[in-house]
Parts: sequence; C-alpha cells; structure tokens
Amino acid sequence: MAAKTKNETTTQTTTTTEAPSVASAPIIELPALNIKTAQVTLIGEPGNGLICHKWSEKAKREMLDKQMKKAKQAKEPKDPKADYEGSLYKLDNGGYGFPAVAFKSAAVDACSHVANVTKVEARGAFHIIGDMVPIDGTPVMREDMVRLSGIGGSADIRYRGEFKKWSVTFTVRYNANVITLEQLLNLFNTAGFAIGVGEWRPQKDGSFGMFHVATGDELRAAA
Repeated sequence: MAAKTKNETTTQTTTTTEAPSVASAPIIELPALNIKTAQVTLIGEPGNGLICHKWSEKAKREMLDKQMKKAKQAKEPKDPKADYEGSLYKLDNGGYGFPAVAFKSAAVDACSHVANVTKVEARGAFHIIGDMVPIDGTPVMREDMVRLSGIGGSADIRYRGEFKKWSVTFTVRYNANVITLEQLLNLFNTAGFAIGVGEWRPQKDGSFGMFHVATGDELRAAA
C-alpha cells in the first residue's frame, strides 16, 4: 500500500487573563497537534462494481409532498434513462463523484475488524477533504428487480448507474498523535473488503462496492 504524505505539525499557545489589569497572565501550553496529510487512492475490485444510489429530485419531491400531506398525484410513467441519470452524483466539471463521507464511514466501521483502533478514536482522527470524491471511471445503466419494503411489498424495476471499473483519489488530513498512516491505510483496505460503499455493499450482505488501497506498482502503472 502506498500514499503520499505531508506534515502540518502545529503548536498552540494560549494566553488567558482574568482581567485586563493583571500584569502577568498565566501561560497555558497546549499539546501540539501533529496534523499530516496523505493522498490515498482506492481501486475497485474487478467484478464488484460501484452502484450509485443518489436520491433523485423526483424521489425527494415525492417524499416532501407526503410529509406535507399534499394530495397524491397519479404515478408518473417510469423513465429508465431519467432514473439512471438521477442515481449518479454529477460534478460541476461534467464528471462523476461519490460522497466523501461514504468512504470515511466505511473506514470508521472497519474498526470492528481491526485491533487497537476504536470507532470513537478513528472518527476524530482523520478527515477526507471535500464533500465529493471524483470517480475515475465510466458509468453504465443497470436494471434490477427489487422488492419494495412493507407488508405485501410489490416488485419493482430499478435503473441505476454502475461503475464496473473505477478508482478514486482523495486527500486525508489525520492526527498522527492518534493514528499512524499505516493504521489509516489498513482501515481503508479493510473497509474495502468488509464494508464497501454504494448499493449492495458487503456491509448490507452484498458484494458490490468493494475496493483496496492502491499498491506502489498500481500507482506507478497509472502515472
């Protein structure tokens, strides 16, 4: 596993005074935060595509109408292409992305499968920069038969975007006083196998959205 790192060690010194007239205020020394940054690349496992599941504007509108007790309108005809496009997270530059929080949540949940790092420690020990992580890959439409929730739920056909071959690269800021880079990469690597991201991921008894941390050879081959 490989990652590019950068140090951002900071020292904090705070001066407090009880009143402006106090001549000699006590000096409080705070422990230095050893903040570092690392660039992490995750590669999707072959045969385990990333299935996107963004809430479409149509679905959000229907949910809001129901909560506002609005009169229910006749069900609109299904539009496979619109459903497919609505499931994707589109970026302003025309590309596609995936929520950064999904990868952080996967890494935090992976603490259940490793030693010496708790979920509480991991949650505050690192942060992925940005809200969306760009996806390197091309989506295709997939059609799935699903069973709607509830008693006597009927069957339905869902059209969603899937990235069969994909990778993501993002920057992580982490507190090296709490977690090492090796531990952080191990969390992401374990998350790729045990947790996953997207629909039908391992965490939800599926096998899609699996990934691994890119090796040095894979990074050099992609350069």
